Amino acid sequence: MSTRSGTNSGPELLLSLERTSGVPLRAQLENGLRAAVRSGRLAPHSRLPPTRALASDLGVSRRLVVDAYSQLLAEGYLLARRGAGTFVAEATRGAAATASEPAPSWPAFDFFPGHPDLASFPRRQWLRALREVLREAPDRALGYPDPRGAIELRRALAGHVSRVRGVVADPEAIVVCGGAAQAFALVAGALAGRRMAVEDPGLPVHRTILATHGAELIALAVDGQGARVGDLAALAAGGPIGSVLVTPAHQSPTGVALSPARRAELLAWAQASGGLVIEDDYDAEFRYDRAPLGALQGLSPDRVVYTGTVSKTLAPALRIGWLVLPSSLRDAVVERKLLSDHGSATIDQLALARLLEGGDYDRHLRAARRRYRARRDALVAALARHVPGARVTGVAAGLHAIVRLPRPLDGLALARAAARRSLGVYPLGYGYMDLRPVDDGLVLGYANLAEPAIEEGIRRLALALEEVDLDPPVPPNRPAKDGGAIAR
Repeated sequence: MSTRSGTNSGPELLLSLERTSGVPLRAQLENGLRAAVRSGRLAPHSRLPPTRALASDLGVSRRLVVDAYSQLLAEGYLLARRGAGTFVAEATRGAAATASEPAPSWPAFDFFPGHPDLASFPRRQWLRALREVLREAPDRALGYPDPRGAIELRRALAGHVSRVRGVVADPEAIVVCGGAAQAFALVAGALAGRRMAVEDPGLPVHRTILATHGAELIALAVDGQGARVGDLAALAAGGPIGSVLVTPAHQSPTGVALSPARRAELLAWAQASGGLVIEDDYDAEFRYDRAPLGALQGLSPDRVVYTGTVSKTLAPALRIGWLVLPSSLRDAVVERKLLSDHGSATIDQLALARLLEGGDYDRHLRAARRRYRARRDALVAALARHVPGARVTGVAAGLHAIVRLPRPLDGLALARAAARRSLGVYPLGYGYMDLRPVDDGLVLGYANLAEPAIEEGIRRLALALEEVDLDPPVPPNRPAKDGGAIAR
């Protein structure tokens, strides 16, 4: 049957259901919607009819339409916007419109480890904060910004990181910057000429930023207790180590926590050598099996540079991060910030300050912890069902997990096989400084996928693994011809 016009408000949609075909009506509706999206008849960003309206047009129960929408939401064909409706996702644009048209550039099931749940961004609270700022901020707030950041945000951040992470933070010690990426660039520039030990594996994009801004990088191996701090003495044989970059709360990407003994050892090294510890506290707010340890900075604020960001708590698009700096480094970093961009955008800083001071940020974090814990559990369960022998390692924390596969394989070949199934997976081997194309590890982010999408994604991973098993791996420790990275 065709849709009937005029039965309800909202956009109309031409679909047909055959009640004598023997195919369940829900399956027909799901298949019809998928075909409309793939062909381009339902264009990206177009709004679908409300469930009640479509159910009336098709002469079916509203529950059937709700279930069909939910399935396509989980598969990535649709997006739900609170208060606005249901829309066609960008990632599915023209997937099968013509034989020659390229496949979607963004996988429908993307286990990218760097995203929080983007759909849960507190739009209403953020919009309210922006309106309040624009209504109440004095005219002078629209002038050239303080390169250190708006004092309102620095005060709010000082209170937050002190209360939540145990950081010793005076507003005068804080510099607001464009995410962790700019934070690393500023610190590397201020420390140019000193050798910097960085965790290995780590994020390739961070290493590139540091090296581009003058840091000479030395690999510091990671094991089950975090960075092998005891290796610093041997590494110093090639020249003094001036700083060490670590992710002690939840090592990126392996997921282990720096053990208490090594935390103490690292701070003792900094005090004895006069070196600095750069603490990347990127997702420490998310710990699911126990209370998080306080930040290293709280134990030695004169020897630790603390970095934080809202990219993992709210959204990367905000481009808001911060440094809490020892007095010895403040002037150099502030000067570089001034020369870099003349200061970060003020309006968004003031909006974030409102969220922090009004409690909306804390409420958002509490809800996110519950949601991410459920999604991590769903990942573990799906792996047990579809990839027997796979293990999830590291502490139950953060936005991603390390999955150890039953055997080493060619990570690039697996990523390609997954991409052919509109699946994004990220080999751990490409996080090492020497590149390890053959490895048994995957870095899988679960925060931005609902539980049904995690289940379907892992099912597709199992199929990709079967395909890769048919091909011989490339030799270990040789960079693949078109090797990639686990961070965008």
